Amino acid sequence: MPYDVAVAAMEARVEAIRAGAAPELVWLLEHPPLYTAGTGTEPSDLIDPDFLPVFQTGRGGKLTYHGPGQRIAYVMLDLERRGGDLRAYIRNLEAWIVHALACFGLKGERREGRVGIWVAHADGSEAKIAAIGVRVRHWVSYHGISVNLDPDLSHYRGIVPCGVREHGVTSIKAEGVVADLAALDRALKSTFGEVFAARAGA
Repeated sequence: MPYDVAVAAMEARVEAIRAGAAPELVWLLEHPPLYTAGTGTEPSDLIDPDFLPVFQTGRGGKLTYHGPGQRIAYVMLDLERRGGDLRAYIRNLEAWIVHALACFGLKGERREGRVGIWVAHADGSEAKIAAIGVRVRHWVSYHGISVNLDPDLSHYRGIVPCGVREHGVTSIKAEGVVADLAALDRALKSTFGEVFAARAGA
């Protein structure tokens, strides 16, 4: 899915949800290889501006990579009906990823001061396996998460991913798990309700 097409579709859906004309939506997709620059991006985070297309985006966060083998989940929820707590929403996105990774025997972890989900290694190193970047308009969320199943990790070389220089990136495959996108989708779908149980009236 081209990035600009996806953003236009999300923005239209957000307005429809706000107007009560459409239900909430979690949209699972892939993008062609590209970088997206969130509102917190620093110029120094873009190492090679000519390597891949760069899209400026209104989501929070910094530069990240999207491409084949990475599952994007764009999450459009009415947060006002779900309690109006943005911090809790971010924590729920993190918990959702952790639950989904556990389906593959992987332990995803939060890190204080670093958004996203990380995997610790026996040698003391750690690497990011999933990113989070959201935007909220009129209390309806959009953008969302990306989970690395089997992307070309060399494509991260053109950026400082999410502004973090001292740690690397990883994927489900790089952690030794054989799975496909259909299996990851099943894990995401089966764990979503465990975390995002609808509040009364939602």
